[in-house]
Amino acid sequence: MNFGSQLTDDLIFRILADIAKKQHLPVFIIGGYVRDLLLKRPSKDIDIVCVGSGIALAKEVAARINKKKSISYYKNFGTASIKFEDWELEFVGARKESYRQDSRKPMVEDGTREDDQKRRDFTINALAISLNETDFGDLIDPFNGISDLKQKIIRTPLNPLTTFSDDPLRMMRAIRFATQLGFDIEPETFDAITKKAERISIVSMERVTSELNKIIVSAKPSYGFKLLFHSRLLHTIFPELVELQGVDTIDDKSHKDNFYHTLKVLDNVAGVSDNLWLRWAALLHDIAKPATKRFDPVRGWTFHGHEDKGSKMVPVIFRRLKLPLDHKMHFVEKMVRLHLRPISLVKDEISDSAIRRLLFESGDDIDALMMLCRADVTSKNSEKVKRFLANFDKVERRLKEVESKDRIRNFQPPISGDIVLKTFDIYPSRVIAEIKEEIKEAILDGRINNNYKEAYSLMLKIGDKMGLKKRIVS
Repeated sequence: MNFGSQLTDDLIFRILADIAKKQHLPVFIIGGYVRDLLLKRPSKDIDIVCVGSGIALAKEVAARINKKKSISYYKNFGTASIKFEDWELEFVGARKESYRQDSRKPMVEDGTREDDQKRRDFTINALAISLNETDFGDLIDPFNGISDLKQKIIRTPLNPLTTFSDDPLRMMRAIRFATQLGFDIEPETFDAITKKAERISIVSMERVTSELNKIIVSAKPSYGFKLLFHSRLLHTIFPELVELQGVDTIDDKSHKDNFYHTLKVLDNVAGVSDNLWLRWAALLHDIAKPATKRFDPVRGWTFHGHEDKGSKMVPVIFRRLKLPLDHKMHFVEKMVRLHLRPISLVKDEISDSAIRRLLFESGDDIDALMMLCRADVTSKNSEKVKRFLANFDKVERRLKEVESKDRIRNFQPPISGDIVLKTFDIYPSRVIAEIKEEIKEAILDGRINNNYKEAYSLMLKIGDKMGLKKRIVS
């Protein structure tokens, strides 16, 4: 198989071929770009391998395309990278690797193109294309990667037990590629993952979570999480999620399997949103159910307060998984805490006050919350699903009506602490916060409208009730 005619269309490949010819330097494209070229998937990340110095090759390419200032060097690893137009170019000298038992960092020495292909994680990532004059564009496939692409199989080039023992992160990558591409993991390869699963603990959590996020943002993330579960990788990296699995039965009363329910919710969210953090909210929305599970002889299984306890678990999980402890985490906390609230608002007689409070607490995230709530409907009973979704339609209509009337979403009480301070003869104190809180509650309850005039009048009444005196302005 030859890709010469396709490669000559791009300037960067013509430059690499010219350098290879003039310097008698064997140069190849290896890895994901070749795989994606065969799968007809768009890709702008190119791994370029030469039998020599990758850094020297990168410098020569940078000089040819006038990008000397945009080159990044990683001398410890013998690699370099260049951003050119839409391309991300990575350069490395061909090498062979060996590993110690207690580390995934390899001992590296110069090697041949064959050595470099042997060190690749999977057969579909060990494919290479020559950029050399004698065989320009020829596909080099020593491990039958083409066959595995056609059969949609993830397989290691060498013994999988050795591959995963050497670099345990490759177990996560196997599952990530299977999830992204919709491939199967070859049985011997998957069996090796199950046998080496505990070695994932020597990998930094940042690297593990990076792969986990790529699984979460795939088209059908549940597939990846099922592979993580059955391989027992999930038991090491995310035990809270594993605890959701299983069904208890007492007096012929059972609860649903919350693990598989969670994965269905995650897929449902994935079908309507690319937002990584909303998908994390789907993954964690029921995370506290094991901790709150109780059996009532009359009502059966209950999980009272799992939304509040779950929101408190979010920072603990984010911290351990090295996820960002910022507004993204707070968004997930909020989604977990509020995910049951909309369904409680379906009654015809529900007050505007309850609607206002949901709008106030959710703010600009109300639409994301409603996506999560709809995704949480996973019953196999189509009539029940239809009824629940109709109820959410009703809630959304009420939310729009109340918001257009009261403008509650993200509102700030019209009376600031500075106004309270200047109105009454008081020093900065807790009293100011108490007055502001009472005004906020009055607005949310509908006792006054959300405007300055009514809020100021109420402030004076509250102050009078507290025995505060108005400041005399001379």
